Amino acid sequence: MGLKVEGCSGEKYSFEGPYRNTNDLEDRSGVYLIICYVDEKYYPIDVGESKNVKSRVETHDRAQCWKKNCKNEIMYSVYYTPNKQQPGRKEVEQDIRCKYSLPCGDR
Repeated sequence: MGLKVEGCSGEKYSFEGPYRNTNDLEDRSGVYLIICYVDEKYYPIDVGESKNVKSRVETHDRAQCWKKNCKNEIMYSVYYTPNKQQPGRKEVEQDIRCKYSLPCGDR
């Protein structure tokens, strides 16, 4: 499938997924989007970056916030960034965070 996610800059990022579980994620560098799936619609609830996306999402310290803010199904999307170091991934994360009112994570 795939999701197009636009940031404040107007840049559109092509995310893979959304996936129902973390088994579909890979331990590669990227930006992940945590989504609440309700009535066949996707609502982003958090965004972050990591050099090891799968491991980060599976052991995330904000997982309780995700559960608190999504009483339905939590899903995962990822924008892999093989050519970006942490500052580049952080830039994408902040561009997306700026566009959406996300209940979890830094503002």
